[in-house]
Amino acid sequence: MNQKNKPSSFIGHKSSASVAGGASAIIFSAGLGTRFKPWTDKHPKALALVNGKSLLQRNVEYLQQYGIKDVIVNVHHFADQLIETIEKNKGWGSNIMISDERDEVLETGGGLLKAKDLFKSGGRVISCNVDILTNLNLHKLVEFHEQHNPLISLAVTDRKTSRYFLFDENKRLWGWRNTKTGEQKVATNKSNLVEKAYSCVVVFEPNIFSLMPLRGKFSLVDVYLALAADHLILGYDHSGDKLVDVGRPENIAIAESIFP
Repeated sequence: MNQKNKPSSFIGHKSSASVAGGASAIIFSAGLGTRFKPWTDKHPKALALVNGKSLLQRNVEYLQQYGIKDVIVNVHHFADQLIETIEKNKGWGSNIMISDERDEVLETGGGLLKAKDLFKSGGRVISCNVDILTNLNLHKLVEFHEQHNPLISLAVTDRKTSRYFLFDENKRLWGWRNTKTGEQKVATNKSNLVEKAYSCVVVFEPNIFSLMPLRGKFSLVDVYLALAADHLILGYDHSGDKLVDVGRPENIAIAESIFP
């Protein structure tokens, strides 16, 4: 299979069962993993092991728990290793589609937009990052989304970080703040906005693609901030759930102590 000449391809099992809520998912896996050296000098971060399972496999199996077996994986850094591993393992039982970013890594926003034709037509879009492990109950996140009917629902927690999203008393997103640099972007005059840490698990309505104001290489954070003033974007607080950002090698041990 000549993956290089194809923008996308199917790997693994084609699912005949209906996907939960008509949704399909993307696992962002294309990053360079600069924080994860020296592993990423020779491998993609997505194939780093936690108790014998790669980060990618763990995220594929996480989505399977909620009936989501139609999954897009975007690839760039050591893309061939990722594709070969997915093929060898037959998608771990899921229908995995490859969104090929080998020509240019597009970040999360650009990666989502590039993959738009691979999602189920008219179905909700769910995204997660390959280096985040969590036991967030995805059914509860989707129920929250259905109850409040926003354009986007962001999973967030009260954990400590340096970059926060800012929400009002109704859980509506209005801005972003970097507490290390002092930089912030806020689209309201409201005071007493609450800081929440981003879990990188998101539910989008399918019309997100027509509303995205950016093209090329860009972050989803930029999309949220550009749309927040005119569109309802809500935070779903799942504080208390397990969550590990496996963005650095030293966090592997933490992840292994939490996720068997």
